[in-house]
Amino acid sequence: MAEKKQHKVVSASSGKTTAAKPQGVAAAQIAQSTVGLRVGSIILWVVAIVCEFLALKAILAPEDAPFIPGIPPLYAGIGFLVLDLVCVIIGAQLWKKANHIHPASEKNKLLFWLWNNMGVIVCAIAFLPFVILLLTNKEADKKTKTVGTIVAVAALLIGGFASYDYNPYSQEEQQEMLKMEEATSQVYWTKAGKVFHIYEDCSALNRSEELTVGTTIEAEEAKKERLCKICFKRHEKESGELPAGADVPAAANDE
Repeated sequence: MAEKKQHKVVSASSGKTTAAKPQGVAAAQIAQSTVGLRVGSIILWVVAIVCEFLALKAILAPEDAPFIPGIPPLYAGIGFLVLDLVCVIIGAQLWKKANHIHPASEKNKLLFWLWNNMGVIVCAIAFLPFVILLLTNKEADKKTKTVGTIVAVAALLIGGFASYDYNPYSQEEQQEMLKMEEATSQVYWTKAGKVFHIYEDCSALNRSEELTVGTTIEAEEAKKERLCKICFKRHEKESGELPAGADVPAAANDE
């Protein structure tokens, strides 16, 4: 295998030698950390479960909840359910944001769905036990059961719809986007040539010592008329797609 040609690469915007490559959306996502988002989600979800417990305690055992004096037990319980809902929804939004930065693989459809909709699962945990325990409690009066159940079920539905990821993003989609970005988000050209290239190791550049790297707009400003035919054929073969704006007239060789 031929050794890859080492070029001196100069940035079109700064005019300085650079080793950095322009970073596209997918590359920027991969570079981000999701630890804070996921930790934040988990903390909020734990608080939501605690609020569910406090709501039950406020309604079914108000004598053991001295921290809410003067507030009717049912109203205190509803207040905790509302706080429960807020924590569930915010936690789900943080989790979904993390998933769109570092997505899961969709090879296992079930695990992919569960991971992307963890907020829905937590939402069920945060409200269903409350409904079941309230309805099966023999000491609670009819009004308390009715109002408490309606509020909890409404919160369950609102939280579930708000937590569901309607447009899940997969690891495979991100990798495909990354491949496309690597090929099309940066272009190279030489001072003398009339074309630009999307691959630094294009065989047409083997005789060139220095390359300029920049956007397609910068390439056009530098009087580079079109995409290199060799790069075009390679990209078409690898991805099956034509890079945006890459109209390639018939030509024997490019440099």
